[in-house]
Amino acid sequence: MPSRIFVAIDTPDLSRALALAGRVRAHAGGIKLGLEFFAAHGAHGVKEVAALGLPIFLDLKLHDIPNTVASAIQALRGLAPAILTVHAAGGRAMMEDAKAAAPPETRVVAVTVLTSLDGSDLASIGVGADPHAQVERLTALAREAGLDGVVCSGYEVAAARKLWREGFFVVPGVRPAGEETADQKRVITPRAALDAGASILVIGRPITRAEDPDAALRAIAATL
Repeated sequence: MPSRIFVAIDTPDLSRALALAGRVRAHAGGIKLGLEFFAAHGAHGVKEVAALGLPIFLDLKLHDIPNTVASAIQALRGLAPAILTVHAAGGRAMMEDAKAAAPPETRVVAVTVLTSLDGSDLASIGVGADPHAQVERLTALAREAGLDGVVCSGYEVAAARKLWREGFFVVPGVRPAGEETADQKRVITPRAALDAGASILVIGRPITRAEDPDAALRAIAATL
């Protein structure tokens, strides 16, 4: 069975990204490339990493008016990422257009509540619901819009899967026991996230900053 761990490579350094991807390619389920990497290297950089043979999770968190998001996804079609993110807060019409614009083989998943946010952060931007209730609300909206799944923390994934049995659930903010949480607030261990219903786990710094990234990846995988 392919690994369910996608390694987040968040760096603007292409040579470092390629080196890290090469070191984990034997045991990773895929590579997550986000805004930092894409801003530096664009489609060309994504293609270089994809050439190593691992599925690419393109985490751009697109959020704009429906036509702009659809046009952006059409511009990305040549990359045919395995997974692509949009923000659920963009609304149903935006998500519908995003899915329609994506290649058939690309899973389009909606970011619900960032793992760097807690209840007080949501309140500060005018969202009255706590993170759990907001994830449930946006998960239901993403399902209605015809997306493939959502991104949520491990604390909410069980509730999200209960609402959407056939959904695809991406869980970031995953940290092995004892690891620093850095800028994440709602973190969970890999085993707990998988037990709660995660489809894939996104893990970055505990692997990419390790002296031996592949050994760190294999150690985490052993707990699953």
